[in-house]
Parts: sequence; structure tokens; C-alpha cells
Amino acid sequence: MIMNDHRRLGRELGIFDTDPLIGSGLPYWLPAGAAVRKAVEDYVYELERRNGYQHVNSPVLGKRELYERSGHWAHYAEDMFPPMRVGGEEFVLRPSLCPHHALIYRSRQRSHRELPLRLAELGGMYRSELSGVLGGLSRVRAIQLNDGHVFCAPEQAAGEVSAALGLIEAAHRRLGVRVARYRLSLRGEGAKFVDDPAMWERSEAVLGDALEQHGHAYDEERGEGAFYGPKIDIQIADPAGRESTLSTVQVDSFQPERFDLRYVGGERPVMVHRSVVGGIERLVAHLLDLYGGAFPAWLAPVQAVVLPLSDAELPAASDVLRQCLEAGLRAELAPSDRGSLGARIRAYRLVPYQLVVGPREVASGRAAVRLRDGGQAGEVPVGQLAAQSRPFGPGH
Repeated sequence: MIMNDHRRLGRELGIFDTDPLIGSGLPYWLPAGAAVRKAVEDYVYELERRNGYQHVNSPVLGKRELYERSGHWAHYAEDMFPPMRVGGEEFVLRPSLCPHHALIYRSRQRSHRELPLRLAELGGMYRSELSGVLGGLSRVRAIQLNDGHVFCAPEQAAGEVSAALGLIEAAHRRLGVRVARYRLSLRGEGAKFVDDPAMWERSEAVLGDALEQHGHAYDEERGEGAFYGPKIDIQIADPAGRESTLSTVQVDSFQPERFDLRYVGGERPVMVHRSVVGGIERLVAHLLDLYGGAFPAWLAPVQAVVLPLSDAELPAASDVLRQCLEAGLRAELAPSDRGSLGARIRAYRLVPYQLVVGPREVASGRAAVRLRDGGQAGEVPVGQLAAQSRPFGPGH
């Protein structure tokens, strides 16, 4: 049995590549990969919007003082890039987005009526990973993270954790993510973890209850929690069985205290961290392994290819291409000078819709739709194909 390997497939399919002048763990996205990434980002953005999230954008840099305040400098510095001195100040590439979101929360006075306040961002973060653990898209140094933080009253935390878990489940179903297992990651020994046993116990209970309510069996693992609190880690596995974390939910009472976050009345909120699909790089690596490049229509880099039988049909085929592009489809034209129809169909074998234009289709003004599995769909209107190729299209 041949196993898919995203590192090989990603390069063969024009998804991503690397260059030693950029550096290890710093892949760049090629056009096909940028298209997949944009489709994922648009889907997650809309999913979050429909579930009450407000989107923000924040810088990838912060003063060293910010990470001293958040606790990252004391507990996480070995995984961060060294500071950059600018003038008389030190700046750091952020290892996570939560300190910036804490500052956004405290940028003005908050009322209890605003809670839960759900903030989300697709933003860059940077981890100083050792070169020996880097690989393809699955382990990188520059990560585009689908991140979010819910600021809520303590009594709302359980409901927000459950809602975040439901959001993750919905995204996994739509993307086809295969979960290897659920892990409740707990505090370990040593100075890496904040020393507040009561805080850890409260948060662990909330996360464990949510997993049980959603019917997920899980493993408890000590030493895998974040330095400030426990987390639900949703694990995936590559074809060789190597596990990594994709989506997470965390309960944090530590950073709200460090940043002195409050809402009217002097109360302190709880901060629920959640990432619906994790780092975009790791997600796309998993999808490559999963689909072997034959992505669902809404994710495919090229959703439709227009195939004129001969040069005589080229004008009509060009018009079909125009209709596809105007309808929002990612489409290309493969004219007859690229080979026989059979050769072109094989070259575009991963494209969901192959639109063949012959003399009969020229007369009708449409194209005969061939599916990549060899099935024939007939003369389907372009608008219908476009509707079927959206993440929130018919049936979703």
C-alpha cells in the first residue's frame, strides 16, 4: 500500500516549497497552496463569524516586557526567538497571540453585558524549533494560527468551552479531518508550569466535563499542558503514525490576572483559548496526506478545467472559462495544443470538474461536465457548479 507523504505531494502539486536562503522550517506557499490556504481561511472566518466571533488583527512583534507580563518569558523563553534591539528597546517575535488579545480586551472598559466577548484572528506566530524536528508543513518555525480567545464570566466558562469544542467538531467534519485521539493535557512538575494547584484543578474539571458531554473518550497526560493552564489537545496522525496536535481548547485564569483584566464591578474574566483548525501549515499537511491531492471541490486549488476538443471550440471554451471565473470558481483553460483530450484529462485528474466543449456544446452554449472519478454529470450550468463548490453551499 502506497502512503501519501505531504512533503513529496506538496512539491509535486505546487502547494509549497523551501529554499535554504530562507531557512529550515520556513516554507513558502506556491499558487496552488495559496489557493487551498485561502479557501480554508475564508471558511474558518465565516464559521467563526456565524458563531459570534469578532475578528481582529495584531502585530507579530511585541516588546519583551509584554511577554514578561504574560509569563511567556519566565516559562516559555527557550521556545522563543531571541529579542531584537531597536533603539533602546527589545522586541520579540510573538510565540502566541494571547497577550495581544488580552491587551485588546483591556483597551477599554468592559461591561458584563458584553460577555462572552469572542475575539478571533488568523495571525503569525513564531517558535524557535530545533532543526532536527522540522519537517515539511507539519512542523515549522513560522505558523499562521487560527486563534481565538473568549473572555467570559467564570460561570460562563463551561458553556464557552463546550461551544468551542462543537465549533471544532463542525470544522473537522467539513474538512474531513481524521482525529487520532483526544488528550486532556495536564500540569507537570517543575518551574515551567504556574504554581497554583487550585486554579489547575478548576480548569481541568471544566475541560474534562466538556469532553464527556461531547462523548469523547480521552487520555490524560501530565506535563503536556500550557504553562498557564490545562488544555484539550485534539491529535492527528500522519501516515507513519506520528502524532501532532491540531486543534486546542484551553482555560486560563492566569493571564487575566497578569494583565489585570476586569469588567464593570471589579470582576475578573476567564480567558478561554481555542483554535478551531490549529496552524494552517499543519492542517494543509494533514489534508494532503488525507486526500492525496484530490481535495473536495470547495478546497481544490483548481475547481474546474475547460477542455475544448479542438481549436475550433476555443472561443466557446474561453467563454465558458469566463463564466466560471465570474461565478467565483477557480478555473483554468487547457487548449487542444496541450495534447489529446485523454492526455489533458489525465493531466488534470485531480480537478473536480472537467468541462468538455465540443461541437454539440458550442451549439448549446454549455459544457459537458465530467467528474474526476470518470462519472458524467451532463450539461450542468456553471452557476450550479459554483454553488456546489462553496464551503457553505447546498447541504452545508
